[in-house]
Amino acid sequence: MFFIPAYIFILFFTIVIDYFAGIWIDKEHKRRKKKQLLLLSIFANVGILVVFKYYNFLAENINFVLASFKSTGQIPILNIILPIGLSFHTFQAMSYTIEVYRGHQKPEKHFGIYALYVMFYPQLVAGPIERPQNMIHQFHEVKKFDYENFRRGLILIAWGLFKKVVIADRLALFVNQVYGNPFDYKGLPLLTATIFFAFQIFCDFSGYSDIAIGSARCMGYDLMTNFNRPYMATSIGGFWRRWHISLSTWFRDYVYIPLGGNRVKKWRWYFNIMVVFLLSGIWHGANWTFAIWGLLHGLYLVAENKVYHRFPNLEQASDRFAIIFKRIVVFALVVFAWVFFRARDISQAFYIVRNLLSDIPQQLRLVFSNKDYARLSLLYLDQPGGEFLTAVFFILVMTLIHYLQEKKKFEDWLILKPAYARWSFYYGMVLVFIYFGVFNRTEFIYFQF
Repeated sequence: MFFIPAYIFILFFTIVIDYFAGIWIDKEHKRRKKKQLLLLSIFANVGILVVFKYYNFLAENINFVLASFKSTGQIPILNIILPIGLSFHTFQAMSYTIEVYRGHQKPEKHFGIYALYVMFYPQLVAGPIERPQNMIHQFHEVKKFDYENFRRGLILIAWGLFKKVVIADRLALFVNQVYGNPFDYKGLPLLTATIFFAFQIFCDFSGYSDIAIGSARCMGYDLMTNFNRPYMATSIGGFWRRWHISLSTWFRDYVYIPLGGNRVKKWRWYFNIMVVFLLSGIWHGANWTFAIWGLLHGLYLVAENKVYHRFPNLEQASDRFAIIFKRIVVFALVVFAWVFFRARDISQAFYIVRNLLSDIPQQLRLVFSNKDYARLSLLYLDQPGGEFLTAVFFILVMTLIHYLQEKKKFEDWLILKPAYARWSFYYGMVLVFIYFGVFNRTEFIYFQF
């Protein structure tokens, strides 16, 4: 409403449709009628998503095809802005009617509580994409101030803020410079910016999730975990069980399993995987780069299945060297795919792929001959070497904490410490925000989805 007041009616329209659809689905006894009501709800939600997010993309591609056939007809392009968080609350609303249809959730009769489920402010614009079974009953409960919840919530907020303003927004300085005009760069700058983007998008998005989960916890509400140290995964499948968990499980429950999951012939299983990842890519944005990003991860998963089927010992290997090796391979594959996620268009993405490793030996010789180690991997970039080293240092700090979290959650570990240690940590975090935070009003990346 702050940007475009009329956009509140988009939420109002879908909330009214889904509220009554849930009640009518529950009252209806005929399965065919139930399905029609469910489809009405889904079409209403998806229809709005298509108009605001995909109409211009579809129109541009159709116009391109028409022009190729020398047709003079053109589909008009709409001058509209994508409402913030549309994909998130659309998927959350659809999960409600689907769960009511399946009989897993009773319809919510209180209109205000159902509206609150869709519009709960901490996670409205960028998730986690919640399920009605987890949230609606919490809105019926009387909430009283709980110091322990409040403390744990603030720790999560601080951790999310650290990842956002100290790491993600600092890395954005390098990533935006290179990806803003990648044709000016080759080799190390492209490679550095791509690796930095992998950490930027993780810290940006998981930082938002931590702030959302922490804000809800301060008020006594529990949101689902959305990230679980994804770059510690030893397989692509493991990565997707750790990355954007609310979206991954959404596609698993409402697309992958209804398609047959892995309970079908192998070729059909692979087809199901590719469909899910293609849709996941397109969900992120109306651009062919997102489609390629999704398909790449689908291909990774299919190839991983084939490799592990051929070499079962490789999958089962659990010694330290094998774990490190698998983590490096998974991270490298994920970083490569991020090129297509971050690039502005296909031509830019393929230029980066072709030149990602170009001229690196010569560039390294130049760096080492000048003994300017602070600028390692920053050849031709404008950012000072100190900024680069600071960014790398805080990435290492976060990685170390993630490694320690394999045994115990960060907040659990901190709360067990004596008061002087906890409060020293709290004040230390405040100083880190003040002296190392980048406060340039950089929006969260996933606001655009």
